[in-house]
Amino acid sequence: MNTTKKQVGIWIRVSTEDQAKGESPENHEQRARSYAQIKDWEVIEVYHLEAVSGKAVLHHPEAQRMLKDIGTGKITGLIFSKIARLARNTRELLQIADIFKQYNADLISLQESIDTSSPAGRFFYTLISAMAQWEREEIADRVSASIPIRAKLGKPLGGQAPYGYEWKDKKLITSETEAPIRKLIYDLFLEHKRKNTVAEILNKRGYRTRNGSKFSYTTVVRLLEDPIAKGMRRTNYTASTGDSKHWKLKKTDDWVFQDVPAIIEEEVWDKVNGVLTEQAKNNKQPLNKKTHLFTGYVICNCGTKMYLLSNNPKYTCQKCKNKIPEETLEEIFYTKLQEYTIYKENIERYILDNNNTMSEKEVLLKTSQKEAQKIQSKLDNLIELHLNKQMPTEGFKHHYSPLFEQLQQILAQIPQIEGEILALKQNEENSKYIFSEAENLFSKWNTLTKDQKRDIVESITESIIIDSEEVTINVKYLMPPSSLNPTNGHHNFIVSLPICNVQLKAQKPNRKPYPKEFITYGDHLRKKRLDLNLYQSAVAKIINVTINTITNWELNRNIPDLYQIPKIIEFLGYIPTLNENSIKQYRIQKGISQKEMARILEIDTTTLSRIERSSDRISGKVKMKLSSLILDS
Repeated sequence: MNTTKKQVGIWIRVSTEDQAKGESPENHEQRARSYAQIKDWEVIEVYHLEAVSGKAVLHHPEAQRMLKDIGTGKITGLIFSKIARLARNTRELLQIADIFKQYNADLISLQESIDTSSPAGRFFYTLISAMAQWEREEIADRVSASIPIRAKLGKPLGGQAPYGYEWKDKKLITSETEAPIRKLIYDLFLEHKRKNTVAEILNKRGYRTRNGSKFSYTTVVRLLEDPIAKGMRRTNYTASTGDSKHWKLKKTDDWVFQDVPAIIEEEVWDKVNGVLTEQAKNNKQPLNKKTHLFTGYVICNCGTKMYLLSNNPKYTCQKCKNKIPEETLEEIFYTKLQEYTIYKENIERYILDNNNTMSEKEVLLKTSQKEAQKIQSKLDNLIELHLNKQMPTEGFKHHYSPLFEQLQQILAQIPQIEGEILALKQNEENSKYIFSEAENLFSKWNTLTKDQKRDIVESITESIIIDSEEVTINVKYLMPPSSLNPTNGHHNFIVSLPICNVQLKAQKPNRKPYPKEFITYGDHLRKKRLDLNLYQSAVAKIINVTINTITNWELNRNIPDLYQIPKIIEFLGYIPTLNENSIKQYRIQKGISQKEMARILEIDTTTLSRIERSSDRISGKVKMKLSSLILDS
């Protein structure tokens, strides 16, 4: 078994009506196998549910076998003819999609051209999730709408009785065994003022919760805060967050209270909860921080994941102390997006070639279907002649057998061609989708929100490896078709979707220390930026240049043009020290001769020549004159 290939299963459920129309299970299987072959997937299981009702299939043994194979990873994808063949029950379809998404497995519907292994096909999961959420909210809305009405009417809402109470004749009454323990909890808390201490005392005395468990910190807090103990049963105050495990409080205006027998006095409850409120203020925990742009993707060359520390804006490896600033990594990623979309012409050529191949296959399909009809007509005529005794048996066999064999060969080929056409259509959709999404990433990057940038990172990034000298970004890349030259001349060869994992490499910028000498504009810029604790992106925006320009200035790779210097001086708040290079730079960029420059500075040509050769120092008068010239540029 080739473990490098994607291992998939085929789901076959053909209705009796479809079988009567000639849609045999064999045809469905052949079509699916052809699709898998083109995708270079390996079919290792076939699930047969012929003539099984689509209203409820999840409990069928074959469906259970399929779900087990998904859970164990035996298969990572399921091919079926159309969604209606997978399940007609909407709830079961949502359940199946949720299970597949949970185990990172793919659903492939041939008729609807849905393939969740592709970027375009992943939208199906988004749609399914939206449908599931809508259904949950609809049910929740109907249920929650009835609760306050029933509560206000004094009708029982059902559910388990709170600790200290029990149901009798559809009414809550105090429990003879539990109510005294609940009252004791309040007394102990007023005495000790500590939730853990209360739980320990209760457990040491042999008291247990209703299900036999020991009292915990959480249980004690919940019982202390619940106002039912003072005779006010709170209803319609929580709502599910959607994951069936966590709940959130509704607005207090939505709460409904019902009178019930009290276990403690209202003053006792108020006193206890006053202490709880004060304790909560003094021990407030910090909020969870939002996910950073590359969280989960940055990995040190040693294999350890790198994270941003709370007091340092750098992704750091705790093992070998390898670091890279968050801003620097975003700059590298942003720049490399250019390389992600440089193959526009190749992608368009690929789509054109794909469409031409698909047209050829469609012509071949129509020709095969017509030929099959033609042969079937001949066979029908032969049968009629034989039945009417106009053709002897030997003659009938001689003419019938080769035609029948030819028909079977054509009929076997038709599902294979159909599968190839479906794969080509899927390739076209995927290519268009990827290209349209990727084409403007670079130009739009600075206008995107943090969440939008994070979505892009998640959709195209496999990992980002950081070593001492290099940054390697592993992306899901659009490969130019020129690198996919097929040498196989077989008529069924189809170029797969041009997506593969590619490494984008960038030099890791050396950490430039705080400038010790201030010679260039870049030195002054870096000092000012570090003093103000600004990122390069912020300075670039102020001076109206790119981030790369600021980087090059600070690294002294380039020097500013004259028209940029006034903005730099405005940002610095002072005119940097001028030197002989400043005069020469100004003169060359302005296209002024040495003689003309000497005239402007009101010095002789010999003096200017000596200054530019560093053989003479610049006088204060010349510096002032040069500063004025630069500011007026």
